[in-house]
Amino acid sequence: MDILLGIAVLLPLAAAFLAFLFPANKPKAIRALAMFATGVSLLITLVLFANFNRHESGYQFVHGISWLPTYGCSLKFGVDGISMTLLLLVGFVSFCGAFVSSEIHEREKEYYILFLALTSGISGTFCTLDLFFFYFFYEMAVIPMYLLIGVWGSLPPGKHGRTKEYATMKLTLYLTAGAVLALIGLLAIYSISGTTDIEKLQHNWVATNTQMWVFPCLLFGFGFLASMWPFHTWSPLGYAAAPTAASMMHAGVLKKLGAYGIIRLALPLLPQGARHWANLLAILACFNILYAGWVALTQKDWKFVIGYSSVSHMGYIFLGIAALNVVGVSGAVLLMFAHGIMAALTFGLIGFFYHQTHNRFVPDLSGLARKIPFIGVCMVMAVMASSGLPGFANFVSELMVFLGAWHQGSTLFRVATICAVWGIVVTATYLLWAVRMSFFGPFDEKWSMLKDAVTFKQKFPYALLLAVLLTVGFYPRLLTDIIKQSVATFVPADSEPSIAATPSAPDLAKVQE
Repeated sequence: MDILLGIAVLLPLAAAFLAFLFPANKPKAIRALAMFATGVSLLITLVLFANFNRHESGYQFVHGISWLPTYGCSLKFGVDGISMTLLLLVGFVSFCGAFVSSEIHEREKEYYILFLALTSGISGTFCTLDLFFFYFFYEMAVIPMYLLIGVWGSLPPGKHGRTKEYATMKLTLYLTAGAVLALIGLLAIYSISGTTDIEKLQHNWVATNTQMWVFPCLLFGFGFLASMWPFHTWSPLGYAAAPTAASMMHAGVLKKLGAYGIIRLALPLLPQGARHWANLLAILACFNILYAGWVALTQKDWKFVIGYSSVSHMGYIFLGIAALNVVGVSGAVLLMFAHGIMAALTFGLIGFFYHQTHNRFVPDLSGLARKIPFIGVCMVMAVMASSGLPGFANFVSELMVFLGAWHQGSTLFRVATICAVWGIVVTATYLLWAVRMSFFGPFDEKWSMLKDAVTFKQKFPYALLLAVLLTVGFYPRLLTDIIKQSVATFVPADSEPSIAATPSAPDLAKVQE
């Protein structure tokens, strides 16, 4: 069973190498290979999830090989409740992304090779138990995105030369700066501990003075990728310029690597540093939520609306992390999953009608639901999920973040919680406006040529993502139980809310009902 985890991670990469052998004039065969690889990887992940011991807090399915024994490096994979949840996220989003990639008609071979490499890079980052390979897979996930946007992306020329080339270069510079800053922190940890084994590192103690400066290196280094304010400006441009499947992977899973790096490495290895910097992180989380939300109110392009919305929602994740208690951090992890599914669904739907209209400008779109009712219904449901409507996974995860932040106890965190709740109102405002303007109202005859998703193949990816959101929304214990088990192993005990104040997963389900 243990070897299945390595297969789930490396199968897309193996398929990418296999795709080199295919002739470039056989795009359907290459696309079928990509769908097969991501589909089998998802099935293996579901098998692992079904066999995951929900009562064990440590890493499971641990398997690896020694690589550089002199330096203690090994290619070792393993998952706990946190990484198991996020590996599921990668499986669902990558499989659906391969489905919607039919819009690519140029250089398909290179596109699918990069898409598959991106998928393995993200999965590897979530599952590796070695610092060296964590950084290796982290970079392996970032590099393909540069090419996917730069070659297959599209962004109409705007002010100050904002083309896809501009977006790609800005993304690269920001993420490179963040990666270098994170690397400084990782090298500091290695130089102190003398090992790259993440399991062993959790038992090593880093001096408090050292934690004070190493923690911000990881926090802000990974924060660049997680679009932390004020280092977020590359993110909406990247979403807007990326092709549909790349947008789904970018917003759905790639951005979560930054938050995962903070949760996996910064919190357990540097607990004193985490407590010291928690207040600043909570303040930055409020800026993420409210500033990005207000900017989204002014946007007219669908991808920019969802792009800034995504930046805003990352603020909730940061707030949950800053709470430093089981409920808050667990809510952040669950929100990473819920937002990833929702963002992938929304960008997939935008890509569906943009492929036909070549227009994402909200005021130009009116009454689309009359021609594409299935897509319209899916978009309304995605908007409701993003707005925190009960019944979707987003509601449960945001509620956990609010409870965790509120029970942190300080005035700062209670004010931050109020700001975060207000952010939901802002979110509902711009999303409901966008969906009303585009899908309802008088029908514009210039869109009479639109065709709805009618075949199983067209409907399947959107239906699957919606089913995942609803399943976790109505039965959150499916994920919360395993997440809380893992979070409880490293969250500082003195910042944990009281048992009476912390709702259990069944209680959350009752609130949902």
